[in-house]
Amino acid sequence: MQERSKQIRRDIIALSKANGGYHYGGSFSCVEILIALYDHILDIGRDRFILSKGHACWGYYVLLREKGYFPLLEGHPKLDLHNSVHWTTGSEGHGLPAGIGMALSRKLLDLPGKIYVLMGDGECQEGTTWESLLIASKYRLSNLKVIIDYNRIQGSGFVKDILPIDCLPKVAENCGWLVNEVEGHNILAIVNTLAVDSILPQLVIAHTIKGKGVSFMENKPEWHSCWLNDELEKAALQELK
Repeated sequence: MQERSKQIRRDIIALSKANGGYHYGGSFSCVEILIALYDHILDIGRDRFILSKGHACWGYYVLLREKGYFPLLEGHPKLDLHNSVHWTTGSEGHGLPAGIGMALSRKLLDLPGKIYVLMGDGECQEGTTWESLLIASKYRLSNLKVIIDYNRIQGSGFVKDILPIDCLPKVAENCGWLVNEVEGHNILAIVNTLAVDSILPQLVIAHTIKGKGVSFMENKPEWHSCWLNDELEKAALQELK
């Protein structure tokens, strides 16, 4: 793991514990995706980013603060345009429809910039996700790029045991999306995948590990929303040196 990735995870622990936060599993699984976006891809003055999986907000807050923004440090992002938070999320399945509205608006007004939406695989079970696939395809929203943090675990267990979504890539492709799969902890691979130009909306399936970077969290459903006590915090930071 790169030092940059370890540093962001350490910062997540420090910021979240100081502000009553948790949700480490999903926050850690999307660290490299967020680094790819905020270090290499996003033009913050032109592009828009929506963290649809709002519970994984702590890495998002860390990177925004690095850029000089100061979002409200709550358990889910709250709309605050002055601090580059472009949508309130937390109630699952709402980020993608909002992103589609933004992308369609820009297309109709012939405005530059892209809309990036980061989703969790659990929220892909929502009906709004499947409707959104159809809408984005109908309007050929080439300025929309959606990344799924595909760590295979949601709040109440493994995705496959609750409501499998294995058909999602094929359905999206059949609907008229450009679909790519990528190793979700490889920053360069994510950057290169998102750099692909297309006349179609793009769906990127990022294969990740829940709790990535801390062995006792990795692939453990309970770490979707567990609190780090002082002993476990010390152990986690030791692994992230």
